[in-house]
Amino acid sequence: MKLIQLPTQAFEQRLLEEMNENPALETGKEEEEYEKDEYDNDEYDDYDDSESIDADDINIDEYLSDDDTPDYKTQANNYSDDDESRESPLAAPISFHQDLINQLNTFILDDHEREIAEFLVGSIDDMGYIRRSIPDIVDDMAFTQGIYTDENMVERMLQVIHQLEPSGVGARDLQECLLLQLKHKTPTDSVELAADIIENQFDAFTKKHYDKLIQKYNISNEQLKKAIHEIEKLNPKPGGGFTGNNKVTENVVPDFAIRIIDNELELSLNGRNAPSLHVSKDYQEMMQTYKDSRDKSNSQKEAVQFIKQKLDSAKWFIDAIKQRQETLFVTMNAIMHYQEEYFLDGDETKLKPMILKDIADIVGLDISTVSRVANSKYVETPYGTKLIKEFFSEAMKNDQGEDVSTLEIKKILQNIIEEEDKKKPLPDDQLAELLKDKGYPIARRTIAKYREQLDIPVARMRKKI
Repeated sequence: MKLIQLPTQAFEQRLLEEMNENPALETGKEEEEYEKDEYDNDEYDDYDDSESIDADDINIDEYLSDDDTPDYKTQANNYSDDDESRESPLAAPISFHQDLINQLNTFILDDHEREIAEFLVGSIDDMGYIRRSIPDIVDDMAFTQGIYTDENMVERMLQVIHQLEPSGVGARDLQECLLLQLKHKTPTDSVELAADIIENQFDAFTKKHYDKLIQKYNISNEQLKKAIHEIEKLNPKPGGGFTGNNKVTENVVPDFAIRIIDNELELSLNGRNAPSLHVSKDYQEMMQTYKDSRDKSNSQKEAVQFIKQKLDSAKWFIDAIKQRQETLFVTMNAIMHYQEEYFLDGDETKLKPMILKDIADIVGLDISTVSRVANSKYVETPYGTKLIKEFFSEAMKNDQGEDVSTLEIKKILQNIIEEEDKKKPLPDDQLAELLKDKGYPIARRTIAKYREQLDIPVARMRKKI
């Protein structure tokens, strides 16, 4: 069960750990392939680490084969042929904070000022902000670094930090961040108006009270529009987009791939989930040596107990991987055929209502097992790489009494909002009425819930001038 829930990259790490811990387990293709042998039998008792084994009771033949190099492969013909890992070399970019330190070196500062400035750089988070108050920074420098200064000096060094690139770095809040960026821009009427709005009318701007701003500054609608355009071009997270930032971006490795061939769906499991495993030939030979030995010493008996333990563990792990592959494949295959209409053309409105129990009943597995497959696995489709759990949704009734997916309703809601007049965005009650007209009788509070799940703000915040 633990192996099933692991996505491809985590599974590879788990496999590596097992290989390091168990020398009887080896990976890689042997020169020859063999049929199922005596070791790979169904009548197999699990080995309990806590049991005391009498070496004389061990049936050595269970661990030996007529073949010299038995092969315990876990491959099947339903896995992707594209097993090779094609990786591009990565540059070693300079970190965000080191880049700021390098910029500091271009300023003429004495040793004390430089210590303070570098401490401030170290206080900047990955988004480019200094979230702590000046008094706290003064105290922290004194207690942790033995740097004694006052708030005025820290404020002065903060002004130096504010001159670094990207502009806006070192700001203490969003308002200061935007204002710093506007002050770095070439002054124009629109830029100066934008700066004044951010500095003196920030609350009205964030609440989109555009009429109040027009009245306050006695300007035209077009002048305000140009000023807001200048603000919209700013970066609210000046550190977040830095290419050398230490923030790690995890690459998604699809666990499955779905392709359309002659208008038929074809599913494959990532070849990295199907390693070629076998029991070490050296351990086989150790068992044979023990069997052929006439006088079995105590040390040999202890050794064969150790070998049995490692062989048992290797067999268990190979079987567990085989079960993992079969479970992943049959579960995703059931999902693919359940949502066949969607996978054939990519129209999200064709996603059928589907819950874990639907798939569990089809494949004959427990709901928790299906959940483990769906929660952390990705599938590559002709329409992009998708998280499998996104295909699951509850059912709702339309005005015809038919079951429709909540995903379908969310997609229609999203389309309505995208096409609305942004000068007069639709409140939730009007969105509910429009959906009702399309055959989906949804309550206003449900509209609000779906809108939040789609990360769409309320009507007032969607308003554009």
